[in-house]
Amino acid sequence: MALDPATTQPLPPVTLVLGGARSGKSAYAERLIEIHGPGLYVATAEAGDAEMAERIRRHQERRGGSWTTVEEPLDLAGALKTTAAPGLAVLVDCLTLWLNNLMAAKRDVDAEVADLLEVLGTLAAPVVLVTNEVGLGVVPDNVLARTFVDAAGLLNQAVAKAADRVVFVVAGTPLVLK
Repeated sequence: MALDPATTQPLPPVTLVLGGARSGKSAYAERLIEIHGPGLYVATAEAGDAEMAERIRRHQERRGGSWTTVEEPLDLAGALKTTAAPGLAVLVDCLTLWLNNLMAAKRDVDAEVADLLEVLGTLAAPVVLVTNEVGLGVVPDNVLARTFVDAAGLLNQAVAKAADRVVFVVAGTPLVLK
């Protein structure tokens, strides 16, 4: 994967990396962290079925053993507060799975997003957040899917506004938006 000029600069406090499914966004975000030093991987996915377990396994295999991993499907703000430390860049993968988990658990999404945004401004380490851009396709045909797409779009907008750098990855190619 070609690297953008942003990879030669120090990581800003908050970077958002977004793209579609299989766009290369996670691999790009991992490379950002690896270039700048040791990384802490905050995983939001839960292996609810065999296919998801296989996806998680492939991500772990690609990363190798140099990462410290924290699994946190719900309390993302709390995980960042307790794990972000100077000298250890943090990767959160991914916000859309976290949003899905919050919605499935019937948590207050607005409150959780507000907590995340508050924490992002206080971390002792740079953080790179990965998310899916789900609003580029057709409008879903059911209320639950439309509610999720709307919530994901609002989450992405809020995090992008708070971020110092925003990168959109398409077909493995990063495009720096901010």
